[in-house]
Amino acid sequence: MRQTGMILGAALAGLALLAAALSWFWTPFDVTQMAIADKLQGPTVVHWFGTDHFGRDILSMVMVGARTSIAVALVAVGIGMGIGVPLGLIAASHRGRWLDEVIMRGNDLIFAFPSLVSAILFAAVFGPSALNAIIAIGIFNIPVFARVTRAAALPIWTLDYIRAAEVAGKGTTLISLQHVLPNITNLLIVQGTIQFSLGILAEAGLSYVGLGAQPPTPSWGRMLAEAQTMVTLAPHVAIIPGLCIVLTVLGLNLLGDGLRDMLDPRLKAMR
Repeated sequence: MRQTGMILGAALAGLALLAAALSWFWTPFDVTQMAIADKLQGPTVVHWFGTDHFGRDILSMVMVGARTSIAVALVAVGIGMGIGVPLGLIAASHRGRWLDEVIMRGNDLIFAFPSLVSAILFAAVFGPSALNAIIAIGIFNIPVFARVTRAAALPIWTLDYIRAAEVAGKGTTLISLQHVLPNITNLLIVQGTIQFSLGILAEAGLSYVGLGAQPPTPSWGRMLAEAQTMVTLAPHVAIIPGLCIVLTVLGLNLLGDGLRDMLDPRLKAMR
């Protein structure tokens, strides 16, 4: 059953990634091309997902929107992992000391500013954009990965082979890279998958309130915002981008659960 869920999750996530990759080279129609005479059409042979209030092809917009959402979430997770994991390793290697306390209290401070609040602050100073959304989501991911890394690394520092490495003269940095990090990589991969799905949700939310990708770049969140007044008139305009968000996030969550079951040796022993 768990393997089935992982396969389904991989298929859903893979479909979104395929659509995003394909949109770099081809879309059925130009997403900036408006045809007012064809506005709010339902699904047809020509427009498989119908058209929006400007007559733009929704399938093409969904494909480019996938590229936008995935790119923002992927870079934001990269920022979170690239900064948060080293901070977590440093905190674990200096457990109980002042550096550990400074890092963790700094993480608590960042947690006080959720991605939406950070995006509003960046938008107020620099203006709304996809870049500001990436920075806001990425900053919020830093303490997540720092906490997960520290919590996973602390038990490893009590093991005998870590003590043997210390006796052999290895420093904390070398021990963290050679012995600690490889043993928590599986957990970080799972957490990265979860944060990736949350990043897509966060990007959609920021775009919905106008703080994410700006026109003419399509975004799933902004497509929902533009369609909210036309739900009764043309429900497909809102249903399709909403389904894209739900299915992509569901797929990534199922994939993350499957990876956790596959990579965690304790869960393997319980089977």
